[in-house]
Amino acid sequence: MKIKEIIVVEGRDDTAAINKAVEAQTIETHGWGINEQIWELIDNAYKNSDIGIIIFTDPDYAGGEIRRRVKERCPNAKEAFLSREDATCKGDVGIENAKPEAIREALEKAHCTSCEGSGLFNKQDLVEAKLTGLDGASRRREDLGKALGIGSGNANAFLKKLNYFGITKEEYHEALRNIHD
Repeated sequence: MKIKEIIVVEGRDDTAAINKAVEAQTIETHGWGINEQIWELIDNAYKNSDIGIIIFTDPDYAGGEIRRRVKERCPNAKEAFLSREDATCKGDVGIENAKPEAIREALEKAHCTSCEGSGLFNKQDLVEAKLTGLDGASRRREDLGKALGIGSGNANAFLKKLNYFGITKEEYHEALRNIHD
């Protein structure tokens, strides 16, 4: 599988894991230390309409912060997500720990945000789907987020992701049917 976009990752171990899964180019942020040279590479790839970028950082606090910083500069970049479960080995969380199949699946489901958000989903949708307010709601959101390729989060963050990643009602209901209680 070949990915046309350049994948923004945290480090060389992530690049190695991605290269085992797909044929793609990466830009490594080197963790928090994104210097001007790295920003220039990211900006150039993002602005190139023939290429673009996919932000693919670790499902931990540092990865979330790096994702947020890149997203501020590149608001219409695609994003790919791995669940903590898929990215964890012996207590270490990172893309480098994921199996090639999980990486391919995450990249196939990469989404671009809509600047306005769709507004299709509201809190009632989450309540009806048992995604908030009940024991196991967090796990259901995690499973649904993985199925949709949008990552997880608390109820408010998840609702925002449903709308901002342009998930349709059909995609949502299909994914709900396929997750287990």
